[in-house]
Amino acid sequence: MLDGKISVVMPAYNEAHHIVNNLIETVETLYRCGFDFEVILVDDGSPDKTYLEAAKLLTAHPTTVRVVHYAQNQGKGNALICGVMHARGHYVAFLDADMDLHPSQLTTFVGIMEATDADAVIGSKFHPASDVVYPPVRRIYSGIYYMLTRMFFGLPIRDTQTGLKLFRAELLHQVLPRLTVKRYAFDVELLANAHRMGFRLVDAPVTLSFQRITNRVKLKDAFSVLWDTLAVFYRMHILRYYDDHRGGRKSIIHQIEGREITPVRSEQ
Repeated sequence: MLDGKISVVMPAYNEAHHIVNNLIETVETLYRCGFDFEVILVDDGSPDKTYLEAAKLLTAHPTTVRVVHYAQNQGKGNALICGVMHARGHYVAFLDADMDLHPSQLTTFVGIMEATDADAVIGSKFHPASDVVYPPVRRIYSGIYYMLTRMFFGLPIRDTQTGLKLFRAELLHQVLPRLTVKRYAFDVELLANAHRMGFRLVDAPVTLSFQRITNRVKLKDAFSVLWDTLAVFYRMHILRYYDDHRGGRKSIIHQIEGREITPVRSEQ
């Protein structure tokens, strides 16, 4: 078991209809696993007011559930950075709010981190021990993207996009101020910079069961991810942008704001 608290950051967009059940399942699972933890739900400007549903758990779980909200949709990367800015743990896990990946898998990630002394354990759909069920078109996108990121950045992991990851907090604190991407290709920019800075990344098997009837990943989104990935490559290998540690660059973390929701206590 890791020595220290784990902050589980859950980005969410339009998850109001099942966010309460998913948060309860996450909290109960982490209790059973014996973790010292907090769960930070970040509502990425959902028009269905996901944060109001999530806030129903604040009174029942005041020390383990926190809800952060901002009004305008900014993308999953923005939500993850916002969650990290509010995190208090020695370790930070990224976990998708839709429960395609069950939080019980964090026990495996923790074991791998301890066994390998890794700075980050990254869920991989391509790991030989993974058990994944998801649409064929997403398999194609994922396979192509894996080959591109391997060629561009030489990452020692097989997948960057799976929504379950575990980090030592100091990695995120050092890497996030360098980043520029808040929506598309955030994961690649984060992991490519962590690898370039010498942090140890290892991948882990996942069990993934796709829950959605419709696929959120559209062709235009795939092109946007590709474009942003090429931009990360250009900044890293042509401009050497990330290697410039001097002042004058506006950090992405200074552009992100999120309001934490606190439980409303009735007056006696």
